[in-house]
Amino acid sequence: MLHLLYILTFTLLAGLAVVNLVRNLMMLSASENKRSQTPARFQVNAAEGLNRQRRSVPHPEFLDETGQLIEEPLLVMRSVNVEEARQRLDALYNASPNPSTGETPEEA
Repeated sequence: MLHLLYILTFTLLAGLAVVNLVRNLMMLSASENKRSQTPARFQVNAAEGLNRQRRSVPHPEFLDETGQLIEEPLLVMRSVNVEEARQRLDALYNASPNPSTGETPEEA
């Protein structure tokens, strides 16, 4: 009986998802049709306005302490082979103190 309830609930939720998808596609289609009926010169001006607005306010993480835009890359990653990574992890493990005794593994 419980399996039947799960199947019925899943079917209902799947149906709601499909109905929502169709409704959203219809709304998107209507908005695209509405946009295509406006004159082209208004679309260009609106797009330029949006681009200016987007360019004028950068994300705060792209600014330094003085508010200037950072031009350098924020993250540089270099490739490491498996052996080098294993050696670094082993070195970190060997350098860390043992939590139970307060000693490093080399001292024990």
